[in-house]
Amino acid sequence: MATNFTDELMVPPGKKHMRLSKWDPDDTLGWEKDHKTKSSLKKSVERLDALQYLLYAERKHALLVVLQGLDAAGKDGTIRHVMSGVNPQGCRVTAFKVPSGEEKAHDFLWRIHNAVPRIGDIGIFNRSHYEDVLVVRVHNLVPRLEWATRYDEINNFEQMLYQNHVRILKFFLHISKDEQKKRFQERIDDPDKRWKISKDDFKERNFWDDYTTAYEDTLRRCSTEEAPWFVIPSNKKWFRNLAVSHIIVETLESLHMKFPPPTVDVKKLKWK
Repeated sequence: MATNFTDELMVPPGKKHMRLSKWDPDDTLGWEKDHKTKSSLKKSVERLDALQYLLYAERKHALLVVLQGLDAAGKDGTIRHVMSGVNPQGCRVTAFKVPSGEEKAHDFLWRIHNAVPRIGDIGIFNRSHYEDVLVVRVHNLVPRLEWATRYDEINNFEQMLYQNHVRILKFFLHISKDEQKKRFQERIDDPDKRWKISKDDFKERNFWDDYTTAYEDTLRRCSTEEAPWFVIPSNKKWFRNLAVSHIIVETLESLHMKFPPPTVDVKKLKWK
């Protein structure tokens, strides 16, 4: 099945209205969970491995992948399945938790900039700078005037990264409230997954509508040509992995990367 996942799932830059209710978290763009889909994911992961090697060799760009979503949306699972074939030497995952004392002493983007991948590398953010217009907003951690200015600051920051050859892909893993409940219950029922459950998970469900509104504003205001947002229907984990992997591959292929020439004349090398 020929599907351009980038075009299908991107939030159009400049979009004036954004309602997540119009994005079906069960959507699969016509794909089914069968051997063809499994084969497509396998080929995509293998292609990503080859493209990462090329990215590392050419050293003209970096790739930053941002994963956002409500609790149990599948950020960890996406990383585990989509990035399973890449070389850890050229890929770094950063999970952003509550800011430390040192981080709070700086501007909100300071800790983010420190984690931006080097040229030639892939960086993955498990949560990101967007927490400062999401959880900060929902829980009134700073005055409205302060978080409201951060959208433009984030856009300017990401544009600066783009101008310095960092390509940015931002994925919102979209699940339904019922699906989140189901996944929480699975964690409770599975002794090997109970460690993932916390009281905060259930507390945050009370703010579902507030988070939805915050995400809608974020997706609308911060999907740009330089750093687009994608809404990934994620009720079905297999489709989530398929879509994210294809978008990453499509983006890397659009860079038209080439291996650099050798630094020595290989014809003159002599074996002893």
